[in-house]
Amino acid sequence: MTDFRPASAERPLIDPADRLIVALDVPSADQARAVVDQLGDAVRFYKIGLELFMTGNYFELLDWLVQRDKKVFVDLKFFDVPETVRSAVRALSCSGATFATVHGNQAIMEAAGADKGALKILAVTVLTSLDRGDLDDLGFACDVEALVLSRARRALAAGCDGVVSSGLEAPAIRAELGSRVLVVTPGIRPVENRPSDDQKRTVDVAQALANGADYLVVGRPIRNASDPAAAARRMQQQIAQALGVC
Repeated sequence: MTDFRPASAERPLIDPADRLIVALDVPSADQARAVVDQLGDAVRFYKIGLELFMTGNYFELLDWLVQRDKKVFVDLKFFDVPETVRSAVRALSCSGATFATVHGNQAIMEAAGADKGALKILAVTVLTSLDRGDLDDLGFACDVEALVLSRARRALAAGCDGVVSSGLEAPAIRAELGSRVLVVTPGIRPVENRPSDDQKRTVDVAQALANGADYLVVGRPIRNASDPAAAARRMQQQIAQALGVC
């Protein structure tokens, strides 16, 4: 059996092809299906979020993806009264989704972890669109890494399976929590980030994996490429090379 773990860390066995999660941040379910068809077997895992949720065809799309043996990351960042979050997660646990996000305090995270079944709950730490100045605006006196670590500790204690974190803070999470939490990293950029990009705390594929990320979420660099399938395959190759499995 092939060992898909980096040699330097005791991390979960994850097929390299499953580590790439493509964000279907598009205006309609039909456009999302077109992206999936275009990418074909180059991608196995997809994230569907708030933009698609507002189209009214969200759960039909989720079912369509599951029926095609795709893994699904439900990124709705549940934040509500704890019992409401518990009920929402309980209902979602039967959908076939693999991941779902929660974005709240300790009671909300505990509620999400209580009735998750096989669904894995990811706690959002600090959005990758935020930097130190944004945290000042929000009233957080601590620095980004301290806040991410605090959120990660609390998520683990609450029964969550992992966190959503920038690759910049992944080393600190690994140093403190080891392999006990999954680290899902958005804001992956294959080249230097452009000023017009709304992602601020970004890393590339190799850096994210070296820093301790388990899964990489990529949107525009693949969707907006001249050949999205080729872009996805290149990124899959980069993942395999970074893990030393090719």
